[in-house]
Amino acid sequence: MKKEQDKSAIYLVGYRASGKTSAGRAVASELSRLFVDTDRLVEESEGRAIASIFAESGEPVFRRLESEALAAVGARVLKGERLVVATGGGIVLSRENVERMSSTGYVVWLRAPASVLQDRIERDPASARTRPALSGESAVAEVEEVLEQRYPLYEAAADCVVDTGDFDEAQVCGAVLEAITELLK
Repeated sequence: MKKEQDKSAIYLVGYRASGKTSAGRAVASELSRLFVDTDRLVEESEGRAIASIFAESGEPVFRRLESEALAAVGARVLKGERLVVATGGGIVLSRENVERMSSTGYVVWLRAPASVLQDRIERDPASARTRPALSGESAVAEVEEVLEQRYPLYEAAADCVVDTGDFDEAQVCGAVLEAITELLK
């Protein structure tokens, strides 16, 4: 566990539907920090949904845009902004992204079992429209495969882990706050 007092951001990483955005907003509110979602930054800069970026331009273009959004967030942190940042599920695929997060903040992995993530994706009507399938299968079908590939990357990037499988939004927020408090001791 890293223990640096000058870190101004809390980065939430994890697979889609792990609770990064909903918990991130709540944590930001509790800590009186600004909330930023890197996926929304990409969509705003491109004027289109992530699923459209994937379909029209491909995953490599999206990953570059994602890294640029994270670099912009990192620059804000270095200028003194205190942020809570929900990242895209694949942010950890780039070593540079992981290093940027680690150097400017604490990385909290929101972890949930594949079955829970699949259920959450199925229950979210916006998921299919806004979140691209990564393997050619449906978003639900690919969870186990992609999660298995990313698990070691999330683990290596994380300063701490919050299991969100059995938690609602308020419980995830509380667990993240508790984890951050422990990191700052």
